[in-house]
Amino acid sequence: MEVYVCIDDTDNLESRGTGELAALLADDIENNGWGTSSFITRHQLLVHPDIPYTSHNSSMCFSATINDACLETLISHASGFLEKESAEGSDPGLCVAVSDRIGSPETLMDFGRKAKQQVVTKSEAYYLAQNLGVHLSAHGGTGHGVIGALAGVGLRIGGNDGRMRGGLKLGAEKGVVKVSEICAHPQVDAVRSADGKVLGDEERVMLGEKIKTVLLEGMSVLLVVPGEGGTETAPWRTCPRQLLKKY
Repeated sequence: MEVYVCIDDTDNLESRGTGELAALLADDIENNGWGTSSFITRHQLLVHPDIPYTSHNSSMCFSATINDACLETLISHASGFLEKESAEGSDPGLCVAVSDRIGSPETLMDFGRKAKQQVVTKSEAYYLAQNLGVHLSAHGGTGHGVIGALAGVGLRIGGNDGRMRGGLKLGAEKGVVKVSEICAHPQVDAVRSADGKVLGDEERVMLGEKIKTVLLEGMSVLLVVPGEGGTETAPWRTCPRQLLKKY
């Protein structure tokens, strides 16, 4: 079965970030033989004075393909993991959703989009999770992180929000590579220009310092922009970090 796992509000300013804990959880799924995990996406939620957050108010989500019999084991493990590893003063929340058991994916996606634009409450999150058949639980502090955890799953299944956690390793840290080489990476589905053009296999891209994909149409897409001066060596370059902030 395919599941989505999202966590939020697990850190403080001195601790490991939520993304690192999500990565450890994803690794645990594979190391314990429960299944295989995908890349992690960071989902930016509303920044507002009425919303407590550590630095940016973002949640971390990944999908995994697991054995049906391992679902409750995964939920129990993730719950205990957050209670043990979340930082002092944090308000961690966990959401685990089975892809084909979500009562109304559209409603969950709407909640994710709403959390990017409006202040929502824990009671709203719990009510929705119960109605949709989605696991949602708090694991310390006020448990306010359940809002972002649920919203992150909605945004991930929507397929058009979020950017990859960390950086993409392509072998050559810098230099020029063909699109075909980039797409050979297991975490890259396509290379597109920022305005939507799909690049051909033989087109060349200059790699920047930090390479990230974004989630578009359910795919992990590396965005590129025209190279400086449009040189023949590399007509394209990877999208600078500033331009990725809207994802």
